[in-house]
Amino acid sequence: MNRYASSQDDPETYYGLPQSVAFCSKCVISNQRPNSTIEHKHTKDSKKQTINFDAEGVCDACRMAERKHGDIDWEERRRELQVLCDKYRSRNGHYDCLVPGSGGKDSFYQSWMLKYEFGMNPLTVTWAPHVYTEWGWRNFQRWIHSGFDNYLLTPNGRVKRLITRLAVENLFHPFQPFIFGQKSYAPKMAALMDIPLIFYGENEAEYGNPIADNTSAKRNFSYFSNSADSEIFLGGTSIQSLLDDYKVRPVDLEVYRPSNPEELNKKGIEVHYLGYYLKWHPQAAYYFAVENGGFEASPERTPGTYSKYNSIDDRIDDLHYYTTFIKFGIGRTTYDAAQEIRSNDIEREEGVALVRRYDGEFPDRFADELMEYLSLPEKEFPEASKQFEAPVMDRDYFDALANRFRSPHLWAYENGEWKLRRRVFDEN
Repeated sequence: MNRYASSQDDPETYYGLPQSVAFCSKCVISNQRPNSTIEHKHTKDSKKQTINFDAEGVCDACRMAERKHGDIDWEERRRELQVLCDKYRSRNGHYDCLVPGSGGKDSFYQSWMLKYEFGMNPLTVTWAPHVYTEWGWRNFQRWIHSGFDNYLLTPNGRVKRLITRLAVENLFHPFQPFIFGQKSYAPKMAALMDIPLIFYGENEAEYGNPIADNTSAKRNFSYFSNSADSEIFLGGTSIQSLLDDYKVRPVDLEVYRPSNPEELNKKGIEVHYLGYYLKWHPQAAYYFAVENGGFEASPERTPGTYSKYNSIDDRIDDLHYYTTFIKFGIGRTTYDAAQEIRSNDIEREEGVALVRRYDGEFPDRFADELMEYLSLPEKEFPEASKQFEAPVMDRDYFDALANRFRSPHLWAYENGEWKLRRRVFDEN
């Protein structure tokens, strides 16, 4: 435990994170925030690219917000969207674009605007969450019943639990299996149904990926396509190991495989961000979904933050943001407050106070159910369970696992307690 001593002058750094922790002078995000990456290449040894801070100590996401609020001609962008829709608009009444989503506020806004404002015929597709919340399932139903056809893919439950457990064990990343579907299911369905135009919501650059990523409306194919098995890892585990060591049948991995890039190119599929064309405001999308579709917020504050309407479909969301707090020192309040500061919904001082109050809170409300979900008892997983030190997950094992992922440059252990070495509210 010496590496976690508060007296350490040069503590070890995990994941390729910056050695020196800094906080954006405009929002509350730290320079430890990893950028969105190619998830199917993520392994234990992966190094993170992190959010850029400029010479004035301002993060790329805040600079992107300045352009969004001041420099971009949104009327011109809207005309560009009209031209794009006219190019792909169906002349025979068939689907002409595809919108992936869960029925959350953003996917509701995307599909509604495309259908009712721009006269498109969107098909919606959904990769099922790990474990729906009751309100998430009701919102999904409301979305469909507001006027949309939908294909819901619910992957083999046992294989999804195995990959989720591997993602926790290897990467401390319980949300990863959902990201696989979130990124690759829509392109696969577009190819299958010959629908060449896909719309996602806002660009990752609005949250911290390089600003240059937002100079184009199109999403890079590398996020969701790959044809080489040797380059694909699920839960940080190779395809071959899943077949040989965990005895997964090849057919049960099909839904997780990225799209074939040659097929996507052959069919002329394009993936666009609607947020490039329409000014995106998450809180406004929430009110829009409430007014036009009866969207329901969570009945209680989400653990780890103050919000009740962001990412509320999947019970495992609670655990996901707790793991980012452990690995990067960034919890759910930091993400929510940073976004709302950039959207001019709250002031930085308020965001700092919210981080102090809620960030890093352990999500107790679904903990027992999620520990059971992450467990691989021998009866259900006769071969795979042999590969784990503790096939049945409980809170003690989860906490011990969490400690393995704490980077010494972020965490100190003092008087029997873990403490972040630097916190945004200590610097204000």
